[in-house]
Amino acid sequence: MRRLLGIFLLITMLVPLASAQEEPIPPRRTKAPKVGLFAGYTPGLLFVNVTPVNGFLAGTGAAPFEDQGMFMQGGAGALYILVIPNVRVGFMAMGGGRTSTTVDIGTGNRQDVSLNVSFGGFTFDYVWTIVPKLDVAVGTMIGWGGMDLTLRKQLPGEGQTWDREKDLFTNWNATTGNVLTRGLSGSFFTLIPALNVEYAISGWIGVRLGASYVAMIAPSWTLDGEYDLAGVPSSVKGNGFMLNAGIFVGTF
Repeated sequence: MRRLLGIFLLITMLVPLASAQEEPIPPRRTKAPKVGLFAGYTPGLLFVNVTPVNGFLAGTGAAPFEDQGMFMQGGAGALYILVIPNVRVGFMAMGGGRTSTTVDIGTGNRQDVSLNVSFGGFTFDYVWTIVPKLDVAVGTMIGWGGMDLTLRKQLPGEGQTWDREKDLFTNWNATTGNVLTRGLSGSFFTLIPALNVEYAISGWIGVRLGASYVAMIAPSWTLDGEYDLAGVPSSVKGNGFMLNAGIFVGTF
């Protein structure tokens, strides 16, 4: 009887030990397909090429743009399609801008140049779960984008009034008025391949860090939003490397 009791105790000790040895360290990656949906805020830092714009501004008296990142912000959202495991579709839209200002102390002339870049479209991603709560997503945005260059020049003189604006419009010529504004706008087909690392802080809050490249092609330029603008160099566009971030609410 004692021998049988000893064998029984030995078996009860060995079974849990064998089970523990079967569990790998670190744990296996989950093979369950991703499900859920989310939306949230997406800031970024776009390193757009400002050299062509600075070439345009050379000799005009306007200050060139420094070669530094442009802060972008917007929103994004997505949901997983169960037809293809771990694939999600969604949307993204972002925009940002920079301004340079110059005031000539001698003449009092002021020149402002605003450079704005924006884009939006549909996103397509494939997601790998590295460990629970930690994912890597590879995909692209396909959509549209724009680059706007606004030129403003103000000469010393009378202030702006309603009646003065009417008089200026009635007697318009190249030397009339002390304020000049021109808007140069480009529209582009836009592709943004991206690599993001995403972490679910909880079941309904997630964060993202990653990198992407904004590629704008097939431009169409207009002046003041109405008139075709020809001769714009192909290098004037909102292309550039971008650092991505995001905070989202949904199910993860």
